[in-house]
Amino acid sequence: MNGLVLIDKPPDCTSHDVVLGLRRILSEPRIGHFGTLDPMATGLLLAALGKATRLFPFFSREDKTYRGRIRLGVATDTYDAQGKPLVSEGGDLPQESALRRAMSKYEGPIQQLPPAFSAKKYKGEPLYKRARAGNETPRTASSVTVHRFVLLGYQPPDADIEVSCSSGTYIRSLAHDLGRDLGCGGHLTQLRRLGSGQFKVEEAFTLARVRDLAAAGQADRFLIPVEDLLTSYPKAILDESEVRMARTGQAVPYEPLEAPSDVVFSRESSPWADSNAVRLFNQDGRLVALAHQDVIKSVWRPFLLFD
Repeated sequence: MNGLVLIDKPPDCTSHDVVLGLRRILSEPRIGHFGTLDPMATGLLLAALGKATRLFPFFSREDKTYRGRIRLGVATDTYDAQGKPLVSEGGDLPQESALRRAMSKYEGPIQQLPPAFSAKKYKGEPLYKRARAGNETPRTASSVTVHRFVLLGYQPPDADIEVSCSSGTYIRSLAHDLGRDLGCGGHLTQLRRLGSGQFKVEEAFTLARVRDLAAAGQADRFLIPVEDLLTSYPKAILDESEVRMARTGQAVPYEPLEAPSDVVFSRESSPWADSNAVRLFNQDGRLVALAHQDVIKSVWRPFLLFD
């Protein structure tokens, strides 16, 4: 199996637990996920099977959309409901107008500190392991972008929010930092991932549904094959001799390829920053490789083989 499975992750399990469940169900050892969800969180988790795991450089950069709930009035050490309450900030709960103003300051490019209890690493060790051991760890702020930070409803002390953001954004940190700015403290009590790139949680399957479909021999119902991924990248169909060249990593000559008119390629936008990407197929419709497009020498240079 080479492809993507969209999973609706349940609460109280890790993203790795989902991967282990899929490995048992599908008897496929090569499974990974693109974008960790905290155990408390639910929603869309992209699980890659087989050679699709090689596409991490692309899918790990996709923007994400979340819906969640922030409880104001108290902060926790993990920045969510699974942590220990910290000393109260002592401030009154804000009016809705003040809450909206405070939230608006987080829209756009920001510098964000990860939670002390997170998978970020310090000298090769996850921060959460050091935090559990009581070790204080220097944390480095990361550049992230919050495209939308919207208040959906406010029934003090709970604020229902929706966030669209770049990969690497911690919604827990948004909740904590917002509570700090308001002077009353805050933490995340609910979180659901609604989307990742082009994929939506409405398209996702539970593990139980994947198990049932796999047992019925209907894997095509849940598996998105690699041939149907990265469709914004140009597609080229090779003849048999060109397929043999691509499979051995040789450069494949081509006639100048015209990209779709609605797709703009640049070194900055490509997930493989050193060149534009092209999908190379054989005449049976199988994805053979991804290649860099060498426009100077008019050759495709395979860098990721699938067939």
